[in-house]
Amino acid sequence: MEHLHTEGADLLDRITVRPEIFGGKPVIRGLRIAVEHILAMLAAGDTAETILREYPDLRPADIQACLCLAHRSVAGERVHDRIGVRAAS
Repeated sequence: MEHLHTEGADLLDRITVRPEIFGGKPVIRGLRIAVEHILAMLAAGDTAETILREYPDLRPADIQACLCLAHRSVAGERVHDRIGVRAAS
């Protein structure tokens, strides 16, 4: 379980919040791809391979980061405090 926490901390670095993108919802690496959109695709039955094909800017670790954020949120961790908030550039 310790490995999950260590790796998960690195994965969460891939998730950012920028107030000017989607009203401050968590996005992947500052891209205009919302974490909730990727989670919805997975919940609808899309595979990681399908998502990566449809969004060529994504990497497998980005999808894993979305799942990590969801897991930690459901587990009751305060993960939103760990997500980097980026100012408009």
